[in-house]
Amino acid sequence: MKKPASKADIRAQLEQETERFLSGGGNVENIPQGISGKDPTDAPLFLNRRLFIEPSAPRTLVPEVVAAIEARRKEKLKRSPAPKRSRLPRPRRKVIYDDFGEPLRKVWVED
Repeated sequence: MKKPASKADIRAQLEQETERFLSGGGNVENIPQGISGKDPTDAPLFLNRRLFIEPSAPRTLVPEVVAAIEARRKEKLKRSPAPKRSRLPRPRRKVIYDDFGEPLRKVWVED
């Protein structure tokens, strides 16, 4: 499989091409700031650019790794049994009210 070019490789290649251009008699013009290099009559750049020019790289599956991932996923999907509730009555707090509906006190009651 061909190794994709890194940023350092691309940078070195551009540097070599620039040196070759300058040594071949080419020159670089300095453009004042604020002037665009794009012609306003040209079509937008995003319409001219083709994406995904390179063919897709083939992928090799590793069956053991895929099986391990699937097993972990299935373990997560399994439902664990709900915790058993105790049949013993649990104490709960009850509010005692007076004749006018005002709370007087709180007491613990077993039902």
